[in-house]
Amino acid sequence: MYFNASDVTSFMAQKDFIDTAIVPLVTVDLTPEKIKQSGTDADFLLSLTSFIEQQFKGRLLLMPPFSYSSTLKNEDMPRQLETQLHNAGFKHVFFITCDHFWTNIGDEVNVIWLPAIPLESMDKGVKNSILEDQLRQVVPMLSTKWTQI
Repeated sequence: MYFNASDVTSFMAQKDFIDTAIVPLVTVDLTPEKIKQSGTDADFLLSLTSFIEQQFKGRLLLMPPFSYSSTLKNEDMPRQLETQLHNAGFKHVFFITCDHFWTNIGDEVNVIWLPAIPLESMDKGVKNSILEDQLRQVVPMLSTKWTQI
């Protein structure tokens, strides 16, 4: 489910079954030397999290991407957001990012870091194959947390 009016209405009706929130952490760097990589990271991350949502619809809510610049990067932000999501009833909260910075707080919150793969020049079939490969890496991380009490 996505964080939009229609899906949130469904989420409220099925809240007991949807125990996981996924939050994409997207860096926005507009400097000439990093803007292209920033766009590649965002494209990959949003494609991957959308693909994850499709595979686990009814189990998780995909939150809007949390976008930040390097000057706004703050280690407390994911912790605070995780607390709010737990207070809203989510048992599991996962942050997915291409920014290696967030692996520093991986012991405190569930951070899944993946290197960005440029998807912009791939045809749909290759892109889906890449996303399936990435999903196979993410599923064990989700499953491990889902099976813990």
